Amino acid sequence: MDQKRNYQKELEKKLKTLTEQACVPSLLLHSCCAPCSSYVLEYLSQYFKITVFYYNPNITQAEEYQKRVREQKHLISRMPFKYPVDFLEGNYEPERFFAAVKGMEQVLEGGERCFACYRLRLEEAAIVCREKGFDFFTTTLTISPLKNAGKLNEIGEALAAEYQVSFLNSDFKKKNGYKRSVELSGEYDLYRQDYCGCIFSRQERMRQDKKG
Repeated sequence: MDQKRNYQKELEKKLKTLTEQACVPSLLLHSCCAPCSSYVLEYLSQYFKITVFYYNPNITQAEEYQKRVREQKHLISRMPFKYPVDFLEGNYEPERFFAAVKGMEQVLEGGERCFACYRLRLEEAAIVCREKGFDFFTTTLTISPLKNAGKLNEIGEALAAEYQVSFLNSDFKKKNGYKRSVELSGEYDLYRQDYCGCIFSRQERMRQDKKG
């Protein structure tokens, strides 16, 4: 993982090239939730025809999963976009998440368990990108200050090579991206969860709340 790379600058360079080429490619945007996707959609819909891919088997509770799906659809239906934005829901298969992180249940949030979760979700996006012929795929996950953008880009690039598709590098938290996502969440009255989605992050949040 190259800590010196500036993924935001790499993204800006790619967007500049697309603008100069008068090209509007298709982008499969893996989304973890509506709030995180808000700024990313505002930003990238100026350059791409986007399909939001909602694939999050890490969300343990079915009720929570469905709530987040509704919020994602709600946001897409209300936001103005230069180019069309579509929605594609992946399968809800929490058993795949538990299989992917087996043996890492006690690892602290932000460690190897999270990296396995990143890969699970990004690999599904890479597969769909190839099967449906999208020009690029990427993820909203890099907008979170709690997510490892370097590791996400490393995984995305490795999967792009493996599946012979193109990954769009990003670090969406840069240029006040996270701050803007919070503003947009308020503007569209979005449900903002206080944990990532898996049972382990929920338990950690509950422990922190008890301490606080």
